[in-house]
Amino acid sequence: MKIVNQIFLAIILSLFITSANAKDPMEFIGEVTNSASNILKEDISIEQKADKLIELAEGSVDINGIGMYSLGKHRKSINDERLTKYKNTFREYFLKSFSSRLSQYSDPKINVLSQKVINEKYTIVSSVLIATSERPEVKIEWRVYTKDPSNPVIRDLIIEGLSLARTQKEEFNSVIQGANGDVSTLIANLEEFNSK
Repeated sequence: MKIVNQIFLAIILSLFITSANAKDPMEFIGEVTNSASNILKEDISIEQKADKLIELAEGSVDINGIGMYSLGKHRKSINDERLTKYKNTFREYFLKSFSSRLSQYSDPKINVLSQKVINEKYTIVSSVLIATSERPEVKIEWRVYTKDPSNPVIRDLIIEGLSLARTQKEEFNSVIQGANGDVSTLIANLEEFNSK
């Protein structure tokens, strides 16, 4: 009976710890956008901002998940060595692309508005990039992967209804199809981008 009580107590404690460590997706996106905004306001070089943004992305974005989604059906047709090469090249490509685009902003203000739970794995968080005299308001939805509630990660951005992950998947597929299904051509294109 004592062992049963200890097991029961352990289960209750583990449930409490899990729920206590769970991070609300809306709060998570608020933290990420505030961190990015603070980095971009800093009086440091664009290169230093890019380095800090890369660190932020590595902790909040599921880069590997996005990379595998972007590769689409072609991930089933390549060997492990080529897949590893793709993953490493895609990570570098994603981080360079992400940091170079974002570091051009001086102080983007994003209001996080609401969230919609799609299922236990995904929540969509809605926000707007506040308009300035130089740009209009932009609606941004964040697809947050919540399979591990204590460690949510971003899987996609939907800007004014356009999924960046889906767009990238279509572009990658077009490159691969144009090379008769050879993923090496895509990897070479990503490597060329990374080397610039």
